Amino acid sequence: MEDLAIFLSKSLMGWLVIQVCLTLIFIWYLRSSPKTLLSDEQLPKTAVILCLRGADPFLPSCLRSLINQNYPHYDLKLIIDSQEDPAWKIASETIIEQEATNVQISPLRIVRNNCSLKSSSLVQGVRELDDSYKVVALVDADTIVHRNWLRELVSPLGDANVGATTGNRWYIPTGKYWGSLVRYIGNVSTVVQMFLFQIPWGGTLAVKTEVLHKTELLDKWAQALSEDFMIHDVLKIHGLQVKFVPSLLIVNREETDLVGLLDSLKRLILCSRLYHPRWLAIVGEAVSSIVFPTTVVMLILESLLEAKWEAATLLFVCYGVYIVGLLLLMLVLELCIQQVVRLNDQAIVKLSIPTIFKMLIGIPLTQWVYGLAMLSSLWISTLTWRGVSYRVRGAWNIRLVEYRPYQWLDQPVDSKVSL
Repeated sequence: MEDLAIFLSKSLMGWLVIQVCLTLIFIWYLRSSPKTLLSDEQLPKTAVILCLRGADPFLPSCLRSLINQNYPHYDLKLIIDSQEDPAWKIASETIIEQEATNVQISPLRIVRNNCSLKSSSLVQGVRELDDSYKVVALVDADTIVHRNWLRELVSPLGDANVGATTGNRWYIPTGKYWGSLVRYIGNVSTVVQMFLFQIPWGGTLAVKTEVLHKTELLDKWAQALSEDFMIHDVLKIHGLQVKFVPSLLIVNREETDLVGLLDSLKRLILCSRLYHPRWLAIVGEAVSSIVFPTTVVMLILESLLEAKWEAATLLFVCYGVYIVGLLLLMLVLELCIQQVVRLNDQAIVKLSIPTIFKMLIGIPLTQWVYGLAMLSSLWISTLTWRGVSYRVRGAWNIRLVEYRPYQWLDQPVDSKVSL
């Protein structure tokens, strides 16, 4: 028992040191990356594509932010699942309210049976563009962008070696649901991981139009469940990079309960397994972040029951140092992110003592929820996403099983809960 306790203690401390180092690399990039913006004359004409199914909690704010961009030549293309969709009415009213002349709404005309509805919408939106559009920007309905968002997203594409640019979402640790806190804690490590692996986020993503055609990304999207995980490896084959833009960390204020979070995590993990170029690294990270701490907790309980006080003390101290270390790491990263979002006039969330205490409790809860989601995702063969069912037999073997238009009755009771 003592030898096992020493091994697990060293493993836990070693993994904490690795996480500290990786997070410091990310923080260094945040603080040192220069912001070089192109002038109006240099910025290419861009199409911003937003695919909608259902009325996301902050959809009106999202649309207003996209309509009022500091960018000379761009059009906002809305591809909405159907005219019956709640998003159609909200989008139409917002366009009239803003007196926008550069926004076009189209229904999804062809519901493909071998990819996700979002992929169907993306393929339709891109293929309807004429040759004057040199860049395609993708955005999600849970993204409320700042005024220079599109300029900052497109400017790095002036580098011939950069094929795509991206940002990431940053959840807030406050809220009335434990699911919201667990999602925040899990996302902290996800943001760092996506930066290190150059994995783009489809909620803020720009790709050169010529790159889309040269890499045949549209053909891949037309057979896929997810559009963003695959981009890094596809671009790498053609000698192109994905560039993460620090100023495009977007604050997300949506809520979720634990049941809703578990469903979304299973979908995310499934998409990662199908398309993430470093899936085995994710598994390794899961073993280190979930299995080791959970095993330590179980051994602490066993040691106490068997009156092995030395082993129990050693494990308890190491586990306490590990959890507190992760909490401090989150707080440091939160402060750094707040500096970024403050520059973009995004609202800052002040962390209270009760919130910090909940974060401390939430760390082991997050490990267990993510572990459950990962185990559950291994047996998924049918996936339901916003009321649509898919049968998944492989990365390129997706079948839409059941489809119906989204209705107002499908909206969550709590208007702030993620769809």
